[in-house]
Amino acid sequence: MKRMYGVFVFILIVFAILAPGCLSLETGGQAQYANDNVEYGAALKSQAYSLEDTGGIVSDSSDEIVEESISRKVITTADLSLDVDDASIAVDMVINITQDAGGFVSSSSVYNNYYGEGTGKAGYVTIRIPQSGFTPVMDEIGMLGSVTSKSISGRDVTEEYTDLSARLGNLERQELRLLEILNMTTTVDEVLDVERELGRIRGEIESLTGRLNYLNDQVDLSTINVRVSEPRPITHSWGLRNAILDSVNGFISTVNGLIVFIGYVLPILIFVTVSGGVIIFIRNRVRK
Repeated sequence: MKRMYGVFVFILIVFAILAPGCLSLETGGQAQYANDNVEYGAALKSQAYSLEDTGGIVSDSSDEIVEESISRKVITTADLSLDVDDASIAVDMVINITQDAGGFVSSSSVYNNYYGEGTGKAGYVTIRIPQSGFTPVMDEIGMLGSVTSKSISGRDVTEEYTDLSARLGNLERQELRLLEILNMTTTVDEVLDVERELGRIRGEIESLTGRLNYLNDQVDLSTINVRVSEPRPITHSWGLRNAILDSVNGFISTVNGLIVFIGYVLPILIFVTVSGGVIIFIRNRVRK
């Protein structure tokens, strides 16, 4: 009995010693697991923020990056030809319509248009209109006269714009990194090398920025080329004018032909006359 009591006490002592260790081990494992989950969640959150900055999102199911759709960049150009009663007035009205729509005139001109039997004025205007006002301006200009031709074309530059934007972002990050390296350089040669590379990257950044600004300007402002012309003058000559001209031309042609004929015949007549006179003179002397 004492032996069994001793064994029971021994088991209790062993359990008392091991239980706190197991509990501590389990608690520590849970804490470590929780800490790992927190760090993993923070990493995912940081990755999500990073992807949002680059235009992407993280899928909860497959963790795939989906690029944010970029609005289309389209350069719109239109050509419009009109027959109008007065070309000068029509050009002035096109300019007024452009200014009212918030656009501006790139170039304009009015000139005389020569036809076979008269003259008439014609002109052209090149205008830049905000994209939002493109259709209303086209309709308003079309009401100034009779539309003889109309064409609209669009050039999609979305791919070029996206590529330039990505290259610009990479160059700007390289520039920031080089500036950090410049602060850590200690020798003159290192400073010169870093500044040389900074100058090259800055030149590329300015070139890409200029191209992007140009594309933005072409996309935001549509170009419209307007040509106006007055109708050809109608003349009612009933054919008399052409008949008189034809008769005069025929008379002149006849006179020219006679002059040419006389030029050929006159030397022959002179030779025959002189020869005949000599022969008659000789025969008269012989008879005497």
